[in-house]
Amino acid sequence: MTYAVVMAGGRGQRFWPKSRNKLPKQFLSLVGEKTMLQRTVDRLKGLVTPDRIYIITTATYTQLVAQQVPEIPSENIITEPCGRDTAAAVGLAAITVASREPAAVMIVLPADHYIADEEHFCTVLKGAVAAAEKGEYLVTLGITPNRPETGFGYIARGRLFGTFAGIPAYIAAGFTEKPDQERARQYLASGNYYWNSGIFIWRADLIERMFREHMPDLYTGLQEIKAAIGSEQYQKVLISVYSSLPQISIDYGVMEKAKNVLVLPGNFGWDDVGSWTALEAYKAKDRQGNILEGKGVLVDTQNTLVLSSEKVVATLGVKDLIVVVGGDSVLVCHKGKAQEIKKVINALQEQGYKEIL
Repeated sequence: MTYAVVMAGGRGQRFWPKSRNKLPKQFLSLVGEKTMLQRTVDRLKGLVTPDRIYIITTATYTQLVAQQVPEIPSENIITEPCGRDTAAAVGLAAITVASREPAAVMIVLPADHYIADEEHFCTVLKGAVAAAEKGEYLVTLGITPNRPETGFGYIARGRLFGTFAGIPAYIAAGFTEKPDQERARQYLASGNYYWNSGIFIWRADLIERMFREHMPDLYTGLQEIKAAIGSEQYQKVLISVYSSLPQISIDYGVMEKAKNVLVLPGNFGWDDVGSWTALEAYKAKDRQGNILEGKGVLVDTQNTLVLSSEKVVATLGVKDLIVVVGGDSVLVCHKGKAQEIKKVINALQEQGYKEIL
């Protein structure tokens, strides 16, 4: 049986001031009318029924999840007592699924990615599920790069392992974190690297074994929590143990260490929508390359993104800017700095503006 686990606990700081601690990126309608979480759940329905879709999030967002995807049973909303990065989140989801069906295949994916070709996405996932069913390999999806992107991790493609549901699967020959521009160009030119999509497929019992092998401290804590599932002591044990689990990503903790990893290419129009500039591909531009969504006028302005539903924005004689109005706050940022908005978040915190974050 196949299950899906949607990770929806992130804070999406690079989308401030629209994204706030109380309403982060995955709960926003950034592309189209539905929120990113709703779009993610919708595209999974071609593969699994809602009763086999789990959402893992923090206590802050449990109610938001229930409101936005009411078709997901309340017992399928897994609540982390605190954020401990993706290895712990995946582990908590894995023991939850394993307690229901130990040999279940889990599709693990973020709540805030965009997929253009959802039909092909489902086709590739079916191949990935078939590759994962025997419980021998951790499977991930790789995106064929179309530019020398420095903001993504990369996966090196090894030899062809086999074909599953018509989709080729390759041995993953190594993971590389965000490269510099020159190395990214080399990866693109080689044709032998994929972007790391952050989408994983594996059996629940296999990822537990991988935690035991590569992250024994995490494994020990998870087994203590697992033993309490279904009992009156579960919440107490979860709160007590979870905060002490290692805070590390699943990529660093397991994927970069494991030797049994397969990568399936997925050219289905994937985008992690990681910054305001990433939205430009999905918005209409005027003749000057500007995007205006909301109220305003752009005079003698080029290549500028303006998003404002609350107030009228007027620009004059500027170019290459991002202007976002969100409630009580305004962001003005050069496009070249779009990936660095966390610096603004840090500065606001230091200056005592925590209430607007």
